[in-house]
Amino acid sequence: MPRLSVNAPLVKKLLALVLAFGPGIFAIGYTIGTGSVTSMIVAGSTYGMQLLWVLLLSCVFSGVLIYAYGNYALVTGETALFAFKKHLKWGRLMAILIIVGVSFGQWNSLMGILGISSNIIFEILLIYFPTLAPDQYQWVLGIAIVVILIMYGLLMVGKYTFFEKILVLFVTIMGLSFVVSLFFVYPLPMEVVKGLVPSIPKVAGGKMMVAAFVGTTMAAATFLSRPLFIKGKGWTLQNRKQQQKDAILAAGLVFFISASVMAVASGALFHQGAPVTKVLDMVNTLEPVAGKFALTLFFFGTLSAGLSSIFPCLLIAPILLADYQSGELDTSSKQFKLITAIACLFALLVPVLGANPIEMQILSQVFNVFVLPLVILGILLLVNNEQLMKTYKAGVLLNLGLIGALFFSCVISYNGIAALLAYFD
Repeated sequence: MPRLSVNAPLVKKLLALVLAFGPGIFAIGYTIGTGSVTSMIVAGSTYGMQLLWVLLLSCVFSGVLIYAYGNYALVTGETALFAFKKHLKWGRLMAILIIVGVSFGQWNSLMGILGISSNIIFEILLIYFPTLAPDQYQWVLGIAIVVILIMYGLLMVGKYTFFEKILVLFVTIMGLSFVVSLFFVYPLPMEVVKGLVPSIPKVAGGKMMVAAFVGTTMAAATFLSRPLFIKGKGWTLQNRKQQQKDAILAAGLVFFISASVMAVASGALFHQGAPVTKVLDMVNTLEPVAGKFALTLFFFGTLSAGLSSIFPCLLIAPILLADYQSGELDTSSKQFKLITAIACLFALLVPVLGANPIEMQILSQVFNVFVLPLVILGILLLVNNEQLMKTYKAGVLLNLGLIGALFFSCVISYNGIAALLAYFD
């Protein structure tokens, strides 16, 4: 960690502290996006703290997977899908299925994320300029176009350190906004304790919400991109302890921030019987309880979550393709620019069609769980390959964690299929 003089400004010290823990900032950016925040708000407002146990398990297994993928990259110097293709018997097919599945899930998420983010910017403007209300569609669509153009422009800078600093800004604003909001509204301590006891809400949509929770918290994209970001950071085998701390800190922050969002929604909305189904619901129900300042603060946190997710979601398809091809990501290539441009156009579908972004976001998170078992199985086989890992082969604790994650992901995938069949029935 870089040394700083006593006279260095506090902001610089905090920035250096966050940057020092490295690629974990991308794990937070991928995981806590508008999809995650939406799931937490909907769950907190509808079921209180009942699904806290799902969040906790997901974050524990996420930490294990972040560590496993990072450790493999440090020991072998290889990225995930390239290693699947090279070392596993059915690796080429696994890698292709993962690329298609993760890209489909992330691009679907991207539509909801941009739709919610542009709606949130509009709602923030509406708090202070109520006369904008009649022209909502035009404003939301215009905001969405501006946001996606700015994000595409930032991607063209094409350097890891720049991406990292942008995410640090968004994630810091997001985390502080949600934690401060928690001081205004919060659930009863007993509700938090009960939320750690496994149970699924026995109501319509309960199973889908559980699957959405796992789909957004145990995001396959987070683990698959880890080796490439570690290479971008320049970490080597000497950084193994730092990589371990980075994985633990990333998973811990994901749980703390996500639980804070759920707690705010539970404390403010659950006991009023005011479940959130539209972006506007958050304004109508949260403002009387928390006040205009707290509402604006919470919205800025949600907006930062959205912006911090748009960035990695645009990156995921070219990252996975580059990983499969060579294990190297060239952000100045025509392939990178073309794929990210297509993703930007895809993201505009929800704003253009005027669809409900919250419903789209929940559905897209459910799709993310289906590829997860393959992602876990692949790394489980790689880290137990003695020829590749040598003395760094997975130990008992890591294997138990990965097997537990695999079983959990299979159960949730089955649950997700049941939820989707019920939804479209």
